[in-house]
Amino acid sequence: MQMKVVKFGGSSLANAEQFKKVAEIVKADPSRHYVVASAPGKRDRSDTKVTDMLYRCYEMVREHEDITDYFSQIAERYNSIIRELGLRFDISGELEYIRNAILHHSGRDFAASRGEYLNSLILAKYLGFDFIDAESVVFFRENGSFDEEKTNVAMSAELALHSYAVIPGFYGVMPNGTIKTFSRGGSDITGSIVARAAEATLYENWTDVSGFLMADPRIVSNPLPIRTVTYRELRELSYMGATVLHEDAIFPVRNAGIPINIRNTNEPDAPGTMIVSTANSYDPNTVITGIAGKKGLSVITIEKDLMNAEIGFGRRVLEVLEEHDISFEHLPSGVDTMSVVISTSSLDPIRERVLNAINRSVRPDSLSAEDGLALLAVVGRGMVKAKGTAARVCNAISSAGVNIRMIDQGSSELNIIVGVEEADLERAMQAVYSEFVG
Repeated sequence: MQMKVVKFGGSSLANAEQFKKVAEIVKADPSRHYVVASAPGKRDRSDTKVTDMLYRCYEMVREHEDITDYFSQIAERYNSIIRELGLRFDISGELEYIRNAILHHSGRDFAASRGEYLNSLILAKYLGFDFIDAESVVFFRENGSFDEEKTNVAMSAELALHSYAVIPGFYGVMPNGTIKTFSRGGSDITGSIVARAAEATLYENWTDVSGFLMADPRIVSNPLPIRTVTYRELRELSYMGATVLHEDAIFPVRNAGIPINIRNTNEPDAPGTMIVSTANSYDPNTVITGIAGKKGLSVITIEKDLMNAEIGFGRRVLEVLEEHDISFEHLPSGVDTMSVVISTSSLDPIRERVLNAINRSVRPDSLSAEDGLALLAVVGRGMVKAKGTAARVCNAISSAGVNIRMIDQGSSELNIIVGVEEADLERAMQAVYSEFVG
């Protein structure tokens, strides 16, 4: 039996017209049992998200400014949705409570969370679904970290009491009863949490795009959509800067083996992108799944004869980075050379200190640090079955007149990482896409 959890983003619930689209989507499939809602997003480019308006209210109170007029704009956003949907639903009491709570310094997270709370109340009323407050089923620990197991037990028990329900995303509760929001991922995380607790067969994440694209459309003209991507491929693309779901928003469903379908509220018939645990099939015409790039990197190059025979050499280098609170991006190495790719922003303030510490620790023959590096990741499960993929990547980049600073391919052959000058990244990405997709 199908059991779907559906999450709708802010653009999908920005106004009454979007609410109607959401209702049509939910009602079109009886297996869509649980809906996770975001706060109203922008209605147009010049508009402001309700969450940002609530943050502003909080700041105004801290600055001893009068929020009466500004809060009334927030109230009107919700009341206009209610009116245009033709609902007989009075939320004036809720609005007054929220305004007073903000005035009495209830906290930044409380203020921000009310966007999802109010939108979910209205959506539940419009759909005829039950309302489950995230405050009663999403828990954080004393240190502010998410309590996954306690939440899963409580959420599962609560969902079992409701055949159909709406749950606000983005927030939960601390042990002392105060509201706490997720720092990253927002409502996407809540959707994933609900899907796991409901033991869903599918988690649908509805937004304003029809799935993921094979490359950044600002760099590559009209890139093809990705129809199916594995969690591992998605992680590689996300790590390299692709705009995809945050890892925190994937973790609960990934562990449970629940697939995610990224869909477009404005194009509900489009298949979107399926994110799955494993996939044997791939498109032999493209081989690759996607391309992503990352700028703002530096490379520390260490050279020393017989480095490979010196026990603990690499560990000592990485210990220096750890002592200076620097994480590495990549470690391309040779027999007598070791390169460490790190973010320039983390190196810049303590550059000389780090280089001196490495020099003392491993006594290299030469040591240098260069900035202006970018990494290009070519990702695809099909690469392991396609001979000559790395050669095609290198030839395409070379033919575009771009110099390759470094290249690395993992043993799983899931990705190929190429280092180029920052100024050449866009040209390299276009060349690789053209080589594999045309």
